[in-house]
Amino acid sequence: MTLTASHRDLDLDVLEQLASGAHSLGSTVVEDSPEITGCVVLATCNRFEVYVSTSTPTGPTGAGPTEGALDRVRRAVTGAVARTSGMSVADVEASLQPRVGPDVTRHLFTVASGLDSMVVGEREVAGQVRRALQTARTDGTTSAALERLFQTASRTSRAVGAGTALGATGRSVVGVALDLVGHEVDLPSARVLLIGTGSYAGASLTALRARGVRDVAVHSPSGRAQAFAADRGLEAVAPGDLDAQLARADVVVSCSGALGPVVDAPMVAAARARSGGEGGTPRPTVLVDLALRHDIDPTVGHLPGVRLIDLACVQQHSPSTVSPAVDAGLRIVADRAEEFEAALAELSVTPAVVALREHVQAVLEAELDRTRSRGGEGSDDVERALRRFAATMLHTPAVRAREHARGGRHTEYREAVEVVFGIEVPDDVAPDDVPPDDARRDETRLQGPSPT
Repeated sequence: MTLTASHRDLDLDVLEQLASGAHSLGSTVVEDSPEITGCVVLATCNRFEVYVSTSTPTGPTGAGPTEGALDRVRRAVTGAVARTSGMSVADVEASLQPRVGPDVTRHLFTVASGLDSMVVGEREVAGQVRRALQTARTDGTTSAALERLFQTASRTSRAVGAGTALGATGRSVVGVALDLVGHEVDLPSARVLLIGTGSYAGASLTALRARGVRDVAVHSPSGRAQAFAADRGLEAVAPGDLDAQLARADVVVSCSGALGPVVDAPMVAAARARSGGEGGTPRPTVLVDLALRHDIDPTVGHLPGVRLIDLACVQQHSPSTVSPAVDAGLRIVADRAEEFEAALAELSVTPAVVALREHVQAVLEAELDRTRSRGGEGSDDVERALRRFAATMLHTPAVRAREHARGGRHTEYREAVEVVFGIEVPDDVAPDDVPPDDARRDETRLQGPSPT
């Protein structure tokens, strides 16, 4: 299950509030509900999404978790979001859209590929999806099912980037913001103050340099400016020099992810007064706030002679979508999602296939033991013949298992195996019981040994 909110559904200030406790949400969700086995939180500049896996296995009818179980999980997640964000449970429930089953797969694959972004086709979200999974690993809240889902989403994103023109367009939230800045100032000759040292700051620096900017200073509220600047040949701003640097900068680009404004209106007003003395040009002129939780106080935009470009402004000026490329990307997403769901469906028949193979193997080994005990010429040929015979007999049932699983008829297959061979098939397993690294082994189990 996933509960999602994005720029398509909500104002950015509501998204900001939902995401305010994202750093601790995963642990809170897992600790709150014994049914939830894993949680990955994806909080970006234009979306907030919570992905959870549960301990409820796919039942004998293939229906998955019951409505009651899903409702309990949904209530647990919304309650945790309410506590970490400070919003009421009712407001959280109204803000988050639930998705279950194949809809979760299609949605995440679409998001990871940049096809549901504020700027359609942007590639930054792919890294954010990877980092969301890594954060869950660090926090100990990931699960086998979520690992499989997010790893496949990243592979799908790469396939969309390689298979469409979207990967080469350079679309991004940063790019749109800097295009707007370019209407106000001459970027190649501008001095830029970059606030932040995270992945978004790195993307911003790359975009600035692509537009000819060479004079960049970096400030970090967390104190990491020196290392970031040294690695990239920038000027590091000392912790106490922010006010002075504001007065020297033509453009400020802020994406620190701090918990409150780093730059406010009085600071900017003072900087402009200082830089505009004795006939000088007041600075800064343009400020760009790429943080969901406002690095720059919105009242800065009310100062005379100052342009504030924030995410809402980027959203209003996002370029139109190139339909053929997007359509091609959506087809890739649909194909990959279908493949992923088919592979999950095949997990439902794995216990029956394994039980059948173990039964045939036991019968085969017993017969081979009798053959070896009699000895004589040709015993090696007999063993090879018996093994080929067993492989041939298992091949068609393995193929039928995959066909039945993909058609949603795994219960029929299970019952047939139990009735025809007189063996007991173990209970179905939850997706979390099969580690993602075992995916190829599962496929081999379903295919069965080659009859040749």
